[in-house]
Amino acid sequence: MKQFIVTISAGLACLCMSCNDKSGGTDSTTQKNLDAEHAVNKAIETGDVSKLGDYIATDAVDHADPKGDLKGLDSIKAMLGKIHTMGTDMKSETTKELADNDYVFQWMRFTGTATTADMGTPAGSKYDMSAIEVSKFKDGKVVEHWEFMEPREMMKMMPPQPAPMQNKVDTTMKMNK
Repeated sequence: MKQFIVTISAGLACLCMSCNDKSGGTDSTTQKNLDAEHAVNKAIETGDVSKLGDYIATDAVDHADPKGDLKGLDSIKAMLGKIHTMGTDMKSETTKELADNDYVFQWMRFTGTATTADMGTPAGSKYDMSAIEVSKFKDGKVVEHWEFMEPREMMKMMPPQPAPMQNKVDTTMKMNK
């Protein structure tokens, strides 16, 4: 019986040791992707988009623009710079992030005060919204980006719908017999 317990214990110990991450954490490519994503987030927060070429590929595509795919670094820089002007005291907080050598997924919370009504929030009002940000990387730079929001978060940014048209039929008309 002792021999059986020792054998099982040794086997479990070997199994546990083989499951340990021997690298001591995130590999260098994944860490580089995370660092690049953090730098992009900081650029949006501060409005300094001058170094985004270090983190975003020149032919990158942002699928999160409300008007459709935004193509190219210059277009993306202009859009991200504009976002910064749409609010004051902007903050982005990462709730959770997952990454590998190809993608970074971030659950983000964005807060601030709207300076324009561009995001569907009246100027001067506070905003607090969450989204899942997904960036695809190649050679250490973002090549594609998507943003996914809960429907209620998107509805906050939608303009109010016009009132429904009332039935304009004259019900006082009498029919001739």
